[in-house]
Amino acid sequence: MHIKEFAKLTGVSVRTLHYYDEIGLLKPAFVDGQNGYRDYDERSLERMVEILFYRELDFPLKSIVEILSSPDYDKAAAIRKQKELLMLKKERLERLISALNEAEKGEIPMNTFSKNEYETARKQYADEAKHRWGDTDAYKESKQKTAGYSAGKWNDVNEGLDAVLAEFAVALKDGTTPESEAAQSLVRKLQQYITDNFYTCTDEILAGLGRMYVADDRFKTNIDKNGVGTAEFISDAIKIYCK
Repeated sequence: MHIKEFAKLTGVSVRTLHYYDEIGLLKPAFVDGQNGYRDYDERSLERMVEILFYRELDFPLKSIVEILSSPDYDKAAAIRKQKELLMLKKERLERLISALNEAEKGEIPMNTFSKNEYETARKQYADEAKHRWGDTDAYKESKQKTAGYSAGKWNDVNEGLDAVLAEFAVALKDGTTPESEAAQSLVRKLQQYITDNFYTCTDEILAGLGRMYVADDRFKTNIDKNGVGTAEFISDAIKIYCK
């Protein structure tokens, strides 16, 4: 089926499918050499289902790429683990529904909102996958650079990053275009901030972040809290910068 049909069937956007292709997460079954049209088949759908399960379990795209691209990836074992984690998530949702029923009766539900069991199991699986398939150089550098960060330091660093992203929103509201010097200056500022506080943000890594800001709904939603369209504005500015 064509990409628009596949997008509608799987519930993701065409833009997201393009991004998945770029990062090697989900390649089309066939790409027309003349017009560039992408087509997907049953195997594409099977892989997409695996991706959607991992996304439902809040795995970052980088981890999903590493897991599914491993030559010794065990699909049957992965399905069993995904089912186990989803059952834990289901149990927590059932507790929350039960707590709402109690609240309707005027009772005060206790010990309902803890995510400990599910989060512990998910983190354990994520750590196992990371250990099994290895870490990127950027991840290793980030771990080393942030190892001594206190809770207060983390808060300051994250607030600083949010402040930089908010500057893009202001620029967009003022009518700044992605190719303008003002926007490009903000991209340089973002790149330097990431390098100073997390890991060396090369142009290649920056380009990947720019694509992720619009392809990953969690990033897009978080950035667009500063103003609708901010994530796309940043992505376009980064694309121009990295050329």
